[in-house]
Amino acid sequence: MAAYHSVLDLIGNTPLVEVSQLSPNPDVRILVKLEGRNPGGSVKDRVALALVEQAEKDGLLQPGEPDQVLIEPTSGNTGIGLALVCRVKGYHLKVVLPTNVSVERRQLLELWGAEIIESPGSEGSNGAVRMARHLADEHPHWVFLYQYANPANPKAHYEGTGPEIWRDCPEITHFVAGLGTSGTLLGAGRYLKEQNPGLQVWAIEPPAGEMVDGLRNLDDGYIPPIFEELGGAALLDRKTVVRPRDSVEWTRRLADVGLFVGISSGAAMAGAVRCAEQVPGGDSAVIVVVSADDGWKYLSTGAWTGDLDAVAERARDVIYF
Repeated sequence: MAAYHSVLDLIGNTPLVEVSQLSPNPDVRILVKLEGRNPGGSVKDRVALALVEQAEKDGLLQPGEPDQVLIEPTSGNTGIGLALVCRVKGYHLKVVLPTNVSVERRQLLELWGAEIIESPGSEGSNGAVRMARHLADEHPHWVFLYQYANPANPKAHYEGTGPEIWRDCPEITHFVAGLGTSGTLLGAGRYLKEQNPGLQVWAIEPPAGEMVDGLRNLDDGYIPPIFEELGGAALLDRKTVVRPRDSVEWTRRLADVGLFVGISSGAAMAGAVRCAEQVPGGDSAVIVVVSADDGWKYLSTGAWTGDLDAVAERARDVIYF
């Protein structure tokens, strides 16, 4: 086995695992790309590294220079990925974080040395974005990476996630991922459609006004700039709404086949199952669904052991991760 120069070299090249035993259609295969195998535990490690390296290339960050500060809003995995990258590279990271995130969220950010600035939990991730933008305006010497508008976000998936999927599963017919910043869908989805124009890209989102960790509904009032600038509406073949209860249920179903993954992965899997159900009888298909992270950051939620309805109800008030 090769030795790696840095833990950051472990980002990417995550495995695909078949879960076709969960497919409702015997002619449809389903494979899950396990992004939780990245060193920081999520798909956002790819984005975090790309954001920082692009800022270095652009001269916004100077490697080795002390007292450089980055700021970023987060209610999901990007903060942890950035905290890991900044710890290794020696930058100071400030994250704007809603107060109603899970305890694991705070612990991991603190572990990697990030400074937490709290935003109102009632305003969710949109409130964190507003506060971070305001602070960045007040402190122009801070580096604001702003994943929602930074082209390095989808580029990380166009150059990494998409090619990996095509390399490992060129027979793919449908690509399914959660809609958050939209970087995964825009980057990997665009790359895959370039290889096979007939491939379908499905986005999974929660109902308007409801929370599923790491996901957003575009009707809630904030559309990521990269989604509009890169023609996200034209790229997507379908958006499918998945409720918190379905997300938790399919997170448990994935555990039945040995995959300990996060709740947004359950939401994406629920969408993949709906996709499989709509493939016409007798037609074959291969669905690849992105599992954004592993489940160890969600243990405090009781997602695998608590009453299903109670866990889903808590998701209305707590950003699980």
